Amino acid sequence: MQFFSHDGFDFAYIDQQPSPEAEPVLLIHGFASTHMVNWVSPGWVKTLTDAGYRAIALDNRGHGSTSKSYDTADYTPQKMAGDAAALLGHLGISRAHVMGYSMGARIAAFLALAEPQLVATLIFGGLGSGMVDGVGDWDPIASALLAEDAASVTHPRGKAFRAFADQTKSDRRALAACIATSRADLTEAEVARITQPTLVAVGTNDDIGGSPDELAGLMPNAESFAIEGRDHMLAVGDRSFKQRAVEFLKEHPINHL
Repeated sequence: MQFFSHDGFDFAYIDQQPSPEAEPVLLIHGFASTHMVNWVSPGWVKTLTDAGYRAIALDNRGHGSTSKSYDTADYTPQKMAGDAAALLGHLGISRAHVMGYSMGARIAAFLALAEPQLVATLIFGGLGSGMVDGVGDWDPIASALLAEDAASVTHPRGKAFRAFADQTKSDRRALAACIATSRADLTEAEVARITQPTLVAVGTNDDIGGSPDELAGLMPNAESFAIEGRDHMLAVGDRSFKQRAVEFLKEHPINHL
């Protein structure tokens, strides 16, 4: 794990490059996760490097080994997209494939709008039409994160995210600040401005992300992929998702875009 500083935060990241000519793939994890939980443990980094890609993954601000803030203003998708752009700049990378899961997909979309020249292709995992419509009531999750006693949490989604945050040994106060401002929706018009080749992949049992078909239908150069039989948590490491993602990257080499 390496570190770089940007906007008052010290960011943890990994950079695995199997060969000098390997095309970079920037991986942006989801809410309450880390680069390890989202990308290393489920086998994404190995899958990508085995396929000849340079896998780069950071811990978002407030997550993992990156420094924390308890100020909600620090967690807008625009600022988090700026972190991703800063990492690419730090590494001297002028163009990369960008893949995000859940909150990471939202950050990737904001990055594509703010810095289109940096983003060659996009893979949105775990977030479909929810990028535009919203992804439900998240206030109970903030309450669950801040509860003194995990056993007192009764809201089903709150309970699930509290257990996940405890499992990943997260700073729950930082996550509660993050969830307050990181969920900004994009308009249909904004999504339509994302012209990069895009793969939208959501589990068929996912009750959070929304329809991949609907989101892809709003974009000029996007396709959808159904991760069969998987919910929001289990879709991350799905083998068919990995296979389709690698195929998608090979279909859209950076030097041909």
